[in-house]
Amino acid sequence: MERLVNAGNDLPPAGVVGLVGIGLVGSALAERLLAAGFRVIGHDIVADRREHLVSLGGEAAASAAEVAARAPRVILSLLTSDIVREVIEGPGGILEGDPLPRTIVDTTTGDPQASESMAERLAERGIDYLDATIVGSSRQIGEGEGAFLVGGEAEPFEQCADLFEALSAKVFHVGPSGAGARAKLVANLVLGLNRAALAEGLAFGEAIGLEPGRVLPLLVSTMAYSRIMDTKGRRMVEGDFTPEARLAQHRKDVALILEQARKHGQPLPLSEEHLRLLDGAIAAGDGELDNSAVIRQIKRRQTRS
Repeated sequence: MERLVNAGNDLPPAGVVGLVGIGLVGSALAERLLAAGFRVIGHDIVADRREHLVSLGGEAAASAAEVAARAPRVILSLLTSDIVREVIEGPGGILEGDPLPRTIVDTTTGDPQASESMAERLAERGIDYLDATIVGSSRQIGEGEGAFLVGGEAEPFEQCADLFEALSAKVFHVGPSGAGARAKLVANLVLGLNRAALAEGLAFGEAIGLEPGRVLPLLVSTMAYSRIMDTKGRRMVEGDFTPEARLAQHRKDVALILEQARKHGQPLPLSEEHLRLLDGAIAAGDGELDNSAVIRQIKRRQTRS
């Protein structure tokens, strides 16, 4: 059952929270938590990212196990389900912490079946697990505009209301373990295609003699409008692809979407073409750019035709 968190005034005071993964999204989460008065203890395998957390006002830990031992609740911001499994169950991982954390909140866009399985294994150790995926770029998350789609048991979800309130006003409990991961894939499918459609439209307008800077406000004023125009339109027009959400990371998500679709016998022809588009962009060297750089690949295709 979908519910929007609307935490009351009886929440406990901000306390200690752990964070593993301090990339673009992890840094945005840390900033929001620190601004809300939480003490943030974090780890990342990249030393510069640990130093960045310290510069924000957080504390660096030498391992995920140390984070777990020092924080009763740990947030994960990682790339894949395989990395999540390694961080939790591998050497130096969370399960080597002493004491163990009470709750793990996993914001990773990962495999829904892996999330379900992880929740079952952690429950055997007395640890609650929430797959709390996020729809939104690192900038949107940092501004409190990301939407959290949370799967897991209702009680730990409610117990983490203070964390979610600090992170966003848009937090939904979408069902049991794995539901958050599933909901994120649906959202990312539509979001990615909206972005690709905008890129194609702007490229098409330019090809037939219209200035992209004039086309964008016209699109915003018509039934063609989608919110992606607000976040990515100007970037596409100006060619500013400084990453807020990397193109290569979205390619990973689209591949996961298609894998899940095949398991359930659901054809996704538009997403199949989207994957080929992203693969071409990565082959051209755009993988580390913002995902709005998909417009570059569309223009390359036009040049070759």
